[in-house]
Amino acid sequence: MYTDMKMWRDIRRRVQVEGESKRQICREYGIHFRTLQKVLAHPEPPGYRQRQTRVKRKIGPFIPIIEGILQSDKDDKVHKKQRHTAKRIFDRLCDEYGYDGGYTAVKEAVRAFKQKSREVFVPLSQPPGWAQVDFGYAEIDLTGKRTKVAFFVMTLPFSDAFFVCAFPRECTETFQEGHKRAFEFFDGVASRISYDNSKIAVVTVGKGRDRVLTKEFLRLQSHYNFAEHFCLVRRPNEKGHVELLVGFARRNFMVPIPKVETIEQLNTHLEDRCRADLTRTIRGKEKPKGVLLEQERASMLPMPNQRFEAHRVEKVKATSLSLARFDSNDYSVPTKSAHQRVTAIGTVEEVRLVVGTHLVATHKRCWGKHHTFFEPVHYLALLERKPGALDFARPMENWALPPCFDLLRRRLEADMDENKGVREYIKVLRLLENASLSQLSAAVEQALAIGATSVDAIKLILAYRRQEPIALFCLDGRPHLKSVRVPGVDLTAYQGLTEGVR
Repeated sequence: MYTDMKMWRDIRRRVQVEGESKRQICREYGIHFRTLQKVLAHPEPPGYRQRQTRVKRKIGPFIPIIEGILQSDKDDKVHKKQRHTAKRIFDRLCDEYGYDGGYTAVKEAVRAFKQKSREVFVPLSQPPGWAQVDFGYAEIDLTGKRTKVAFFVMTLPFSDAFFVCAFPRECTETFQEGHKRAFEFFDGVASRISYDNSKIAVVTVGKGRDRVLTKEFLRLQSHYNFAEHFCLVRRPNEKGHVELLVGFARRNFMVPIPKVETIEQLNTHLEDRCRADLTRTIRGKEKPKGVLLEQERASMLPMPNQRFEAHRVEKVKATSLSLARFDSNDYSVPTKSAHQRVTAIGTVEEVRLVVGTHLVATHKRCWGKHHTFFEPVHYLALLERKPGALDFARPMENWALPPCFDLLRRRLEADMDENKGVREYIKVLRLLENASLSQLSAAVEQALAIGATSVDAIKLILAYRRQEPIALFCLDGRPHLKSVRVPGVDLTAYQGLTEGVR
């Protein structure tokens, strides 16, 4: 190209400036006279110019059919995975319309239609304080097992700051917890947040922007006072910033696949990466993200004084086995709560079970499905009435008690009738309803040492060990009290009360 341009320049200069013969130039450079005329007419090579479009004799008559098929897929809103491909259109043209051309021509026609029919979007304004939220999915190595997790992403398009945290799955509790952690990370509440139409937040999608929102989303919104903005159906471009950063977080923060022992360990890593990203300056911005975030906080809402708890509430009924079901898992309650209505409150970390206004049980949250979790203490009151079931009760199967309890049971069964000994042993275990396992273990060991193994004796020992000794009043740091002298009490006056008493 450089050589051609140099020759083009030399020819034009020699003819137009130096006045050399055109015939001599054609002879010297070996070019046609019409080519010389083109060189003199254009200051640079104009390139190939087609006067008229070539007629496509084979595919030409079939292009309207191809475009009709593709347009029909769009108009009928056929799912992307079930729309016509170029290969399928080629087969139909051959079978139904007698097309005898090649597949490449069909593929090029399909490509041309899709290119000219692709949607064009208008860039949207992103004022400071506005945010966007979405969930993404990735795989991690959790305790040596490949596990799929959902990660929450909140972005502030004005400063390009974003926050990422992972959860076992996307649900109401994790949706709320993600907001809480993001606001704490940004040290401010976004004034408006854009969402897609997730069932977590939207009960019914109405016409246009009209939405019926869920109770838990309204609770979150009422606590932080932000305004909501829901995208139109199938218009995720309205929150395109977070859509891009979901992929950015997956590619940059989760490649290679993270190997962690807990999800919270992963979240610590993700928060550190988000904080480190604040030092980056992006294209079109003069300041780092962190500086822009400091400026953006002036447009954000202040953090509420009261801390928000992310949870989901379900009304359930305890079964005859004293089990209450929450999120496809069964959790035990005390047997006196069987057959009663239970309010299950699920957070990211625990499940609390309430009967009436009383908290009756707390369990660690399980994110699996179809599991059952027993608290052995919940069944001791029932076992006291049915002591024969103690060795066969499922809640007691994996209850690891200290060795002193086995020794206590053998002592009680030896000193009493076997059934009475088991019943007395269960009464001792019921002391766990008001004491910790470590406190009761220490009391049982002391009872065994002195030979007092009855439940009443152990109860007295437990109460005695709970008593705190009276501490002496310390004068350190109180020099003004060291000079105070309290006179002794004269007790001789009380002797008169005993005079005349025989």
